[in-house]
Amino acid sequence: KDKGVEIKTYNVIYNLLDDVKALLGGMMSPIISEEQLGQAEIRQVINVPKIGQIAGCMVTEGVINRGAKIRLIRDGVVVYEGNVSSLKRFKDDAKEVAKGYECGVGIEGCDDMRVGDYIESYKEVEEQA
Repeated sequence: KDKGVEIKTYNVIYNLLDDVKALLGGMMSPIISEEQLGQAEIRQVINVPKIGQIAGCMVTEGVINRGAKIRLIRDGVVVYEGNVSSLKRFKDDAKEVAKGYECGVGIEGCDDMRVGDYIESYKEVEEQA
């Protein structure tokens, strides 16, 4: 006790195991994995003054969500990573656009989009080891 060591006694071994797991779980950093949400092909790039570039896209897989993390992929190489800043269907704001629909996607801080690039949307999932 003088050295700051905590001593606990248990009558049931399961209680000991639960406490050890809780202590070890707090010491270990969580494992972060990615879950792909969707993919869209850029078919047109629109330059909007004071806003930047907007990508006119067709969602080819899954869904694209506003605020989701994205990768801009050109010729199989990731050229930019960021977040979706705006998402529209025609002139209406959208929270999510599903496969087979067209949408306009604004990407925070990105001004190097080209026709034929792909936008891959994903989310990060934390799991305890």
